[in-house]
Amino acid sequence: VIERMVEEGFITRAEADRALAEGIRVRPRKVKTLGIAPYFTEYVRRYIEERYGYDALYRGGLKVYTTLDVELQRYAKEAISKGLRSYDKRHGYRGPITHLTGQDLEDFMAESTRRLSGARLREGEIYTGVVVANRKGERYYLVKVGPYTGQLPYKGLEWATIDRAGTTRRVSDILRRGDVIEVRVEALPEGGRPIFSLEQEPEAQAAIIAIDPASGEVRAMVGGYDFRRSQFNRALQARRQPGSAFKPIIYAAAIDKGYTPASIFIDSPIIYETQANGDGKALWKPENFGREFYGPMTLREALAKSRNLVTIKLLRAIGVDYTVRYARRLGIESPLNRDLSLALGSSGLSLLELTSAYSVFASKGIRFRPLFIKRIVDKDGQVLEENRPEGTRAISPETAYIMTSLLEGVIKNGTGWRARALGRPAAGKTGTTDEYRDAWFVGYTTDLVAGVWVGFDDYRSLGELETGSRAALPIWLSFMKAAHRDRPVRDFPVPEGVVFKRIDPQTGTLLPSWAGDGYFEVFKKGTEPKEREPLLSESGRFFGLEGEGLLQ
Repeated sequence: VIERMVEEGFITRAEADRALAEGIRVRPRKVKTLGIAPYFTEYVRRYIEERYGYDALYRGGLKVYTTLDVELQRYAKEAISKGLRSYDKRHGYRGPITHLTGQDLEDFMAESTRRLSGARLREGEIYTGVVVANRKGERYYLVKVGPYTGQLPYKGLEWATIDRAGTTRRVSDILRRGDVIEVRVEALPEGGRPIFSLEQEPEAQAAIIAIDPASGEVRAMVGGYDFRRSQFNRALQARRQPGSAFKPIIYAAAIDKGYTPASIFIDSPIIYETQANGDGKALWKPENFGREFYGPMTLREALAKSRNLVTIKLLRAIGVDYTVRYARRLGIESPLNRDLSLALGSSGLSLLELTSAYSVFASKGIRFRPLFIKRIVDKDGQVLEENRPEGTRAISPETAYIMTSLLEGVIKNGTGWRARALGRPAAGKTGTTDEYRDAWFVGYTTDLVAGVWVGFDDYRSLGELETGSRAALPIWLSFMKAAHRDRPVRDFPVPEGVVFKRIDPQTGTLLPSWAGDGYFEVFKKGTEPKEREPLLSESGRFFGLEGEGLLQ
């Protein structure tokens, strides 16, 4: 065992010789970040092994300096756990981990007591316990966790009265003696019994990644609920459909094609003939969430409300091939569907590449290569690798700011409304795929860009109305609140090349100074509308009756 520990770099040869000579037990050095950031650490480990080899990784005495912020990583891990457990409770109680009787029950309690002997329970921590009694008259269960027996009050168990099959039970009938369950320590009254609440380990998965927009350095990454349960890194390795979270890329491409936030499109039904399996034709009839149509609207409103039909018409107007090339400029490397379904986020992306694409908006148009490792030094002090932020101009500062303004609108007036609770300027976009299989939220402040994905590995539905706003955004919000706790509130800087003009939201035209309605919209200098003059396309045609739905 000691020889293997030396081979794998846990201890030095001198430590091994001393241990053998003195007959003492040797334990591997504990790497703090391994426990708090296993997905990040595993990514770095694989990278070093692939590039420098097994011997260098385990015997080379390498020092690896990463971009990880341990504090932000802890916030990310806590946000994932809290968000997934909250989601899981919304869908009912699955029942106990197992049920024990007789000697099996006695053995379980004895082993649990042995493991926790001498240890104190900690508030907020989750433990495995076993129900030992049901005090119906006093409305609580007695649960034994190691040597401690605490109360699990009926109050707060309402979420567990409905099981996954939809069956409703009384609170007093949820548990029985011998049920092995998870409990959270809610309080440790001095001189009294611990107070527990019922928990259950989530089945769904989630991932989060946080990037510094000024450098591309990855500050935190969680690739799943529990690394011990699954080492598959859903932040890097998974390719899932982003749904409406892809729309900002299309809108940015349109801004650089000459459109403005005030451009008017018609939200109306459209039908396309597509190639079906075999020789036949099929009809594609895309719909909005809610299956309603809302008529003429600005691009700002369409993005804020995530109108599918407007985005499809916008994509058709600017061209699919152009949009694909534009996405590449923002760092999207995965294969993209070259058809109008691209507007609905039909192409699978990794959380890293989508979050990195949003960071271009946050960094005033500069694209940074995502960085995980700053420097690698060998045992002799020789620098094997040093990575500095590498930024290239992807889009103009004006386009980046206009997109930030539009994504602020998503939070202020649209599907991202829950993010208003952050209490500071923020921009972002929700994403939800068909049958609620994937839920996304990617958003940013001036200091940090973070993306969240929630879903099942087997692609089953998250459940009715489990949208990006409901399933993913709360995780993002929990993380960002903690991450910005001691950061000053800052507005997004305005570049010199934009102007603000008050417009009529119904027509997209400039309002005269005496008009009292409307709102101030942002434009690139030279693209702002003239007073009471409609925004016309190059041909000046109105396409509303011809299926395009464009009033531009």
